Amino acid sequence: MKTDSLWMVVGFLGQLIFGARFIVQWVVSEREKRSVVPVVFWYLSLAGTAMLLAYALFRRDPVFVVGQAAGAVVYFRNLSLIARERKARGRSPEPSEAQ
Repeated sequence: MKTDSLWMVVGFLGQLIFGARFIVQWVVSEREKRSVVPVVFWYLSLAGTAMLLAYALFRRDPVFVVGQAAGAVVYFRNLSLIARERKARGRSPEPSEAQ
């Protein structure tokens, strides 16, 4: 497989993972009958943005790089806040649990 094709796969896979977070959020919200952002939303956000950031770096696209890097900071911070809150309550983080 050529390098460009491999990076295209990385980019599309990153976009698929990133987009899946909305489906997960929708399903959990429908199940709860209220708007819910599950913890797995933030993990999917971080994984998807990491792959998209790698793709953006390969493409040398500064606009795409800045956008993905800024998002990564937000996603990581949300996960840190969730972990801190759970630690204070004496619970370990569970990626599938709704927040």
